[in-house]
Order: sequence, then structure tokens, then C-alpha cells
Amino acid sequence: MALCLKQVFNKDKTFRPRKKFEPGTQRFELYKKAQASLKSGLDLKAVVQLPPGESINDWIAVHVVDFFNRINLIYGTMSEYCTERSCPIMSGGLKYEYRWQDDCKYKKPTKLSAPQYMCMLMDWIEMLINNEDIFPTRIGVPFPKQFQQVCTKILTRLFRVFVHVYIHHFDSIINMGAEAHVNTCYKHFYYFIREFSLIDHRELEPLKEMTERICH
Repeated sequence: MALCLKQVFNKDKTFRPRKKFEPGTQRFELYKKAQASLKSGLDLKAVVQLPPGESINDWIAVHVVDFFNRINLIYGTMSEYCTERSCPIMSGGLKYEYRWQDDCKYKKPTKLSAPQYMCMLMDWIEMLINNEDIFPTRIGVPFPKQFQQVCTKILTRLFRVFVHVYIHHFDSIINMGAEAHVNTCYKHFYYFIREFSLIDHRELEPLKEMTERICH
């Protein structure tokens, strides 16, 4: 029997603590605006468009953090099915393998199991979004010149979580009754990265057929 979404996506099962926006800040107001649009049932293609008069970097920052929270929650729910034994390589089917590099502990692309890769990825993103030099939260502090480049890298790697989950754990998604929720999250993510050209189209190849089917 399918579980309700509150049971499936329980906050206690998050892979990492949720990153929150401080009330009263511009970022918080933008986040509320984005969430209100999502809940209103508007077309997701329209929801991702930059509101008039708003900063594109603020808009991207809000969505990067929100997608991190959502995808983190999805993977946290799936993690019991994604083990060293079931997924010894971080991959998307037989054709795509993802190696980890962070210029700290792993200076060269390194083969990791999917759970190891996910753990390194979530730690790495959490470090970046909490770094005031990259994601400034104080009023008047500008974004760094490389901000969108950093976001492209974050979003590209988050996309790989979708690739792995859809290709290797889709049966578990269906069994939990979470298919519609995960599909909506994916479509929101896809329309956003396409709206602002934030991921190289070659990275999207592993889910190309599915994307053409559900993202009209």
C-alpha cells in the first residue's frame, strides 16, 4: 500500500539538516514568493521565471538552496536502498559513471560507491551554501564573480542524484508511492536549469528520454 507523502518524506529522514533562510531578509521573501507560486498550481515553466525587478543571483541562490533541501530529502528517504553492496559505483546505468573530485581530499577524479559519493556531495554543497563569501546573506554584500559558475557545478552534481535515483531506485520510489512527488521535483529542477542555462546539455543525456516524456 502506498504511504502518504508525509510518511514518505518525513523531516526526520533528511540526509542533512535543512538549510533555512533568515526571516526578514530579501532571500527569505524571495523564497516565500517562489513557494507561493509552486503551491498555487501555476505552470512550473512560469514559476521558475525571474520575477520583475529581482536580482538573478538572489533568485538562483534561493533555488539552489531549495533544490539542495528537496533532493537531500529525496535521497535521504532512498538511502536505505542505496548501499555499498547494491551500488558499489556511483553511476547512471551502464553508460554513465560519476567520479568524485573536490580539490581537497580527492584532488583527482576518484571512483566511489554511490553512498560515499552522495555523502561527499552533500557535505560539499553544505559547505558552499554556508560560506558567506559565496552565498552572502548580509544586505549590501555582493555575490562573487564566480557565483553562477559555482551554482552550475552544484546543480550539475545534484542532477546526478536524480540520474542515480531514477535509474537504480525507481522501483523503490513507486513502492513508497512517491513517484508523483519526485517527478514534480524533477520537473521544477529541470525547468529552472533550462530557463537560466545552468547545466551543459550533455550532462542531461542520461535522463533525456524520460525528460522528453514528462517535461512537455
